[in-house]
Formats: sequence, structure tokens, C-alpha cells
Amino acid sequence: MKIERIYSYYNGFEFLLVRKKRLWMEIQNLISSVNTDMCLSKSQKLKTSPSDIFYSPVTLKSRFRSFLKDRKWRDSPKDYWVSSRVGLEVQFGKYAFVAYDLFVKHLAFYVGNQIDVGIEVLPMKTLQQQMSSGVPYYEGELYNVIRQGRGVPAVPLVIIGVDK
Repeated sequence: MKIERIYSYYNGFEFLLVRKKRLWMEIQNLISSVNTDMCLSKSQKLKTSPSDIFYSPVTLKSRFRSFLKDRKWRDSPKDYWVSSRVGLEVQFGKYAFVAYDLFVKHLAFYVGNQIDVGIEVLPMKTLQQQMSSGVPYYEGELYNVIRQGRGVPAVPLVIIGVDK
């Protein structure tokens, strides 16, 4: 898997580059270590035909989870990972959960003084179209953040778009 796009909100990315460079390198290694070919499955839903092969969001997320556990990231409730005051959410679930992550979960950890910056990992539209369920995608969620205007959410964020 590779990083296609990065959006920095409230200088979240710049914070990582200056203050958490080792952690940023670890996140890059995490993303590049996920082999999408190992995450193929037959579709449960009939997008085109029952024999179509799609990327499994559950399998993709479990690859991220095992890497984060190996690197001693702390797993908070609802798969929110924290290490060195950086919060990470890998969102390959349903699209409704991304708004909660971006506008509530990252903010709650930030206001609770547990993180300094939040990171949201989302598939690019090209990858999302090859996934087996209603997964959100980077371009759509970036639009949702930008249209809120300055100040919402009130937390430094890095939104990462990944592709195979």
C-alpha cells in the first residue's frame, strides 16, 4: 500500500515532520508494509456479480492493527491508536464513522490532553471502488472537512489517502 495524498489541517503534518519525525517514519513503514494482494476476498455484496473479487476492509484493517500492536501503540476504545501523543485512526469501515472520527473522536482525545495531533487514514476513491462494502474515501472526506471552514474540527489533523 502507498500514500497517495496528505492533507494537513492546523499544521498537523508539519508538527509530525518537526516534532515526531521517528513516528512519521513508522507510520510510512506501516502503510508501505500492508500487502493489499493478501486482502482480496470474494464479494459478500452483489456489486456486479457474485464471483467478483474485492479488497476486504476487515482484512486490511486487521493488517494495520497487528502492525500497531507489534510497535506498542496503545489501543484505546473503538480502535483508536495512540503513541507519543499522536492519535491514529484507520478507517476502512462505514462512511458514517469518518465524521465521528474527524469531528468527535480526535477532538475528544485532543481536548482530553492525550494527543497533540490526530491522523486519519482513508482509502483513495480508486481503492474504495474496489472494496467490498460502503467504505468512505479520502477525496469525499477531505471535501467535508474543508467545507466546514476554519476552526472545525479544532484539532491539528493529518488526513492520509492510501492506494494499493
